[in-house]
Amino acid sequence: MSDVRVIIQRDSEREEHVVTTGTTAGELFPGQRTVVAARIGGELKDLSYVLQDGESVEPVEISSEDGLNILRHSTAHVMAQAVQELFPEAKLGIGPPVKDGFYYDFDVEKPFTPEDLKAIEKKMQEIQKRGQKFSRRVVSDEDAREELANEPYKLELIGIKGSASSDDGADVEVGGGELTIYDNLDAKTGELCWKDLCRGPHLPTTRFIPAFKLMRNAAAYWRGSEKNPMLQRIYGTAWPTKDELKAHLEFLEEAAKRDHRKLGNELDLFSFPDEIGPGLAVFHPKGGVIRRAMEDYSRRRHEEEGYEFVYSPHATKGKLFEKSGHLDWYADGMYPPMQLDDGVDYYLKPMNCPMHNLIFDARGRSYRELPLRLFEFGTVYRYEKSGVVHGLTRSRGFTQDDAHIYCTKEQMAEELDRTLTFVLNLLRDYGLTDFYLELSTKDPEKYVGSDETWEEATATLQQVAEKQGLPLVPDPGGAAFYGPKISVQCKDAIGRTWQMSTVQLDFNLPERFDLEYTGPDGSKQRPVMIHRALFGSIERFFAVLLEHYAGAFPVWLAPVQAVGIPIGDAHIPYLQEFAAKARKQGLRVDVDASSDRMQKKIRNQQKNKVPFMIIAGDEDMANGAVSFRYRDGSQENGIPVDEAIAKIAKAVEDRVQV
Repeated sequence: MSDVRVIIQRDSEREEHVVTTGTTAGELFPGQRTVVAARIGGELKDLSYVLQDGESVEPVEISSEDGLNILRHSTAHVMAQAVQELFPEAKLGIGPPVKDGFYYDFDVEKPFTPEDLKAIEKKMQEIQKRGQKFSRRVVSDEDAREELANEPYKLELIGIKGSASSDDGADVEVGGGELTIYDNLDAKTGELCWKDLCRGPHLPTTRFIPAFKLMRNAAAYWRGSEKNPMLQRIYGTAWPTKDELKAHLEFLEEAAKRDHRKLGNELDLFSFPDEIGPGLAVFHPKGGVIRRAMEDYSRRRHEEEGYEFVYSPHATKGKLFEKSGHLDWYADGMYPPMQLDDGVDYYLKPMNCPMHNLIFDARGRSYRELPLRLFEFGTVYRYEKSGVVHGLTRSRGFTQDDAHIYCTKEQMAEELDRTLTFVLNLLRDYGLTDFYLELSTKDPEKYVGSDETWEEATATLQQVAEKQGLPLVPDPGGAAFYGPKISVQCKDAIGRTWQMSTVQLDFNLPERFDLEYTGPDGSKQRPVMIHRALFGSIERFFAVLLEHYAGAFPVWLAPVQAVGIPIGDAHIPYLQEFAAKARKQGLRVDVDASSDRMQKKIRNQQKNKVPFMIIAGDEDMANGAVSFRYRDGSQENGIPVDEAIAKIAKAVEDRVQV
């Protein structure tokens, strides 16, 4: 037996070890159950991988991102094995790890029922306890086809080896340079229990799966295409400990309570009528009040920052989007054209920027006008597949708070800094405070303009982002085709991350539209263009705030800021006078004059999440006062009417939560 020298790499620490030939990666970490794989030469390997001389080995902990993916993908295999043991006719699709869990697609005669999922989960628990070994085996294309002859979807994947995409999860099976099959082997006899086409790596055995749960099932097209067969998808989740699984399930329960679609219905804010179509919302009066308050405050702040308001139509000739490049790069996300005016193609606009360029170009511009900040609440339309439409957060028609800033190259860095600061401060005004920034850089397969221009734009954005003192995370290849961007990522009240505002630097559209301004020396020069959306879309931002506040908006955004609750009918006129006086000061105050008893009225307004309840009885009327009841049930009595109205007005002015 000869010696093999390897390096164990942990963060910045390197430790050399001498082991015998045939030693596996797992044998470097005896007794360390949290180590589930190894990274060797930049590639993830099973712990059964036999070490070669000179290799650097980095342990992969189960709690790391890679470790969680390996845990969840291994659990997906166990689920697929359980399904085929219970439903032998089931054909296998793809089973990748996803955020917080995994799924696997199956071709079965009829959809799975809740009882089926319970049976599958029970069978998974049996397999987990058996401690079956995950064993990797390299196979030729021909051998793989022979072994998987009864799995038509696997045969298709073998045919796309080398070109598999991560978009549909196919790369987890045939994304490498060679085909491999993972056998699940009996822990005692080594007998084959089940097998699947897969890249791996996997956990050493099924006993390394600490905690899992099946969540739900749904229909899904094979590889995400509506042209393909409809399969049945089972979703599950898996975690390194039972405590983490419990915490995740509690988080999901809280998230479900905050779901904006549920709250939108309960609070009568908006709806999605079937008669209009998926992804197209109508806002009801109460939702309209919130939306108007959001927009009005945003308008005021933009005016203070020197923005000028513009308006543009919802549809345009296709030539405009040919000029902008959207028909080259974005056609799949646009609605099909309407042919009008003797065959001319008209499109619903997916973006406002081409029209703002036409406004800039409507007359000659001087350097004295720059920076020129154009702002629009512009409604746009994007054809999202019905399977990805999700309430207000992923819709087909929405309104962007869209701004395009035209400036000189010398003004560029200062304007970007000012814009990003404005964006962050305005988000804070709406009650969001936990941010990090993401820098999206060029997609080498999808961009216009020179490499030099992109490098300059990216470097400028990075410098501006770093000045904010917030964490900056790279997003390689995530930029739009016309320029790099900074996106503001924000955590909500229960820790979920949402992409909020984006700031994009663009040297290319001004070139495509031949935009010019006259410089100090009389020469024609090209402006730099900054794209900026603060909310992203009003509808999506509305949904984020609704979930962040769980429907209990701060007073300034609440559709009804206070409700008068009379102790008896004799007190209704007194509270109606109070409400009328408050409304004259711009406050949104109603009176519950229904026939319900007082306690039921209070319960109803608590369900409606009204910030203040104004209660009045005989003593209050005699003293010209009211009682304040807060959302948490606490109460202040004997507050004079004018003081009570001033109290509501102050809460609105200060944008406080109560």
